[in-house]
Formats: sequence, structure tokens, C-alpha cells
Amino acid sequence: MSSTELPSVLAATVTPRVATVRVAEGERLRSVGLPGITLTVRSRPPTREGLPPALYVHGLGGSSQNWSALMPLLDGLVDSEALDLPGFGDSPPPDDGDYGITGHARAVIRYLDAAGRGSVHLFGNSLGGAVATRVAAVRPDLVRTLTLVSPALPEIRVQRTAWPTALLAVPGVAGLFTRLTKDWGAEQRVRGVTALCYGDPGNVSPEGFREAVEEMERRLALPYFWDAMTRSARGIVNAYTLGGQHGLWRQAERVLAPTLLVYGGRDQLVGYRMAHRAARAFRDSRLLSLPEAGHVAMMEYPETVATAFRELLAESAESALPAVMGAGS
Repeated sequence: MSSTELPSVLAATVTPRVATVRVAEGERLRSVGLPGITLTVRSRPPTREGLPPALYVHGLGGSSQNWSALMPLLDGLVDSEALDLPGFGDSPPPDDGDYGITGHARAVIRYLDAAGRGSVHLFGNSLGGAVATRVAAVRPDLVRTLTLVSPALPEIRVQRTAWPTALLAVPGVAGLFTRLTKDWGAEQRVRGVTALCYGDPGNVSPEGFREAVEEMERRLALPYFWDAMTRSARGIVNAYTLGGQHGLWRQAERVLAPTLLVYGGRDQLVGYRMAHRAARAFRDSRLLSLPEAGHVAMMEYPETVATAFRELLAESAESALPAVMGAGS
């Protein structure tokens, strides 16, 4: 049996001793136990009472830290929380080993229902974008607005640079890759990830690079790291092949929430050409195209994404006003 096929229950019962997760200034972490899952939640104290809630969902191999550059720019506008999906960041694997899009969406819904914060401004990047799309489609009551950064929605012609990630879904490939790269250090791995995900890797600060290396070292010490990566990659591939009402494009058409779509012109994982198809699929959408950005625009251009989100809120409020006035007339 290959390392990619280890029963998930084994990974879930391991409690490794690894370095602590970095918490940026103004952030705090807490652990939330729910049926079948335990989630780590990163948050910032709200600047005032009554702010509408926001929830951020990261992509494949990422964590709630991926939103640390954007969240403070929205202080005073929303009450921000970011999840570590099961098996990623500081969240342990799910009890049932389900890393599919539906499994991750179920975890998000379970958290939102338990938190009792009402409907949220939902953000998602890459895998998290696909997860957020499914959540918004099946539980519209939970989503006020939807912001998707390079969402992993199905593509007929996948970019060549995205194939290595897709190949993780093939049984045995993760084990083979682990053996072939056993001599790679965390620094080398981070350079590879940065080159793949950033439009210009040179924009990563020395401090940011050091922090990424420390986080990579921490993750590599987790016995379920590759299992979570492999099963989640397989979940994306499976979602790409799913048709009918459960297909992600069909679900995108069902989303009622005002939607902001952010695409990078240098994205090597999600095709830039998909931006206009997405803009047509989501019924109430706005498109932000960033020609110099890669796969993680919220990390590369957080100020621009924050400005676009503020505009989304303003437009949403304006469009709701006539309906409110009409109801009162």
C-alpha cells in the first residue's frame, strides 16, 4: 500500500509534536471542536460592535495565514475569521478522511452553523474558491457576498504548469514524489511553491520568505501532510469530472450572492482565460483582472483586492436600496 493510500483513520489518530503556528500581530488562534472535525480559526478582534462577519477559506496546501495580508485592510469593515481546513494549517485531519470539495464545504457549513454569526462575507482562494462556490450554492442563507480569488473551477484545457498538482491525485504519485524529493530542504520547496504561485516571486520579502520556510518545516513534520495534499488534489480532480446539478459550473449559476471574481494574468494554476466564463456564470458578478498577479492575488496585491471588496459592498448596498424603498412604499 502506497503512502497515498494509508487509511485516513491512522493519520487522524496521530498527534505529532511540531513547531507552533505563527500568529501575526493583532491575530489570535483558537480551536473549535465540531462533530467529526476540529478546526483552527484565525481571527482579528473587531474594531467595533456590530460589524458583519467575514470568513476566509484557503487553497490547496495553504492555511489561514494566506489571508493575513488582507484581513487587517478590512478592519472596521468586517469581523474577520479565517479557517484552517481539515488536515491543513493547524487543523488535524477529518475523522472520515473526506478531503473532497463536498467534504471541505461540509466543514465550512458546519462551522458557520455552529458559530451562529449569521450570513457571512465569504472569501475563497483556489481550492477554497471551489469550496466557497459550493457553500454559496447549497446554503445561500449563509453567504452575504462571495469573493473568489483564482477559484479552482473546472477547465477543459488545464495549463501545463498545473499538471504536477493534478498528478498528485493519481494513486502512488505522492509517495513517489516524496521519495524523489526526500533530499529537498524546506527552503528549496518554498522557492518552488513561490515560483508557481506568485506572479513575481521577487515581491516576497526576506521576512516573508523566512516565515514561509519555517511553516514548511512545520508542515513537513506532520505525518498526514502528503495524505491531506493527495486526497484534496484528488477531490479537485473528481469535482472537475462531476456533471449535472452537482457540477461546480452549474452550482456557480445558482449562486445568489453578489460575487467578486479576482484573476491573475500570470496565474500558472488557474487559467486567466477562465475569468470571463466565470463572470458569465455567476449571475451578479464583478471581475477584477490583475495582469501581473499570479495565483494568490490577496497576498500579492492585498490593497487592490481590499479596494475591490469595498466597492462590492458599496454596489451591493446601492442595489439593495431600491428594493427596500419599494417594500416600504
